[in-house]
Amino acid sequence: MYDPSQLRTFLAVARTLNFTQAARRLGLRQSTVSQHVRRLEDATGRQLFARDTHSVELTEDGEAMLGFARRILEVHEQASAFFTGARVRGRLRFGASEDFVLTRLPEILEGFRLDHPEVDLELTVELSGTLYERLAAGKLDLVLAKRRPGDMRGELVWHDGLVWIGAERLRLDPDRPVPLIVYPPPGITRALALEALERQGREWRVVCTSGSLNGLIAAARAGLGVMAHSRRLIPPGLVRVPERSGLPELGRVDFVLVHGSRRTSAQGAADALATAIQAGGHRLQRRQREDD
Repeated sequence: MYDPSQLRTFLAVARTLNFTQAARRLGLRQSTVSQHVRRLEDATGRQLFARDTHSVELTEDGEAMLGFARRILEVHEQASAFFTGARVRGRLRFGASEDFVLTRLPEILEGFRLDHPEVDLELTVELSGTLYERLAAGKLDLVLAKRRPGDMRGELVWHDGLVWIGAERLRLDPDRPVPLIVYPPPGITRALALEALERQGREWRVVCTSGSLNGLIAAARAGLGVMAHSRRLIPPGLVRVPERSGLPELGRVDFVLVHGSRRTSAQGAADALATAIQAGGHRLQRRQREDD
């Protein structure tokens, strides 16, 4: 029912939100990209993108199609690999940011290992900023992490809003500095939180610093302060800080997949894992305990 080439084009446009950039990435003419999207919309009977001369945005149906397209292409590639006898192998050094500690990423990695038993997968969990440094140094082959606003590197997995979270019983005193629970530098959410408070002219003090998400969560549950966190990944036992607290808006953040710039023997394995993560992107937006 759905042409794989049209689905790939749809995902490229969804990642870039730009038909010209998608055409450049795919090596196609812009008219071909527009044609693929139009034919996919005809096949679904739904509008997938809201577009005008200035912007391109996914519609609600387009957001739904993201998950379907990723899963369809994942199964398509698995079938192709099975029947052509292609085997992905080699050592793959994969880095994931702390944000995914409590998500269903382990299930995606387990499925990848079962599908590709000849890949030697090495996992590094670190701060997003540290992962980028290790990727640039050639110490990682693929990274799943946040990226800073304005940074165009990587393939978009999903957008999310950053929010302030803390213990439900926590009350902030407007006359005292905001108590912050943060990652150490070069944490991206740390930088965004401090920049937002500085723009507002709000005083702050760091009450807890930890490179571990579990460490930050423990401090927040104890009521020590507030932390900036992905809206869709709020840990159990913590809640959004009410707007009446007067804390500044934190904006949005992108979660992306970034390949190393050096071509290595792990390229095939990195491409296969990237496909699996894109296909399971909707599962990354749920906590491990949600369905238990």
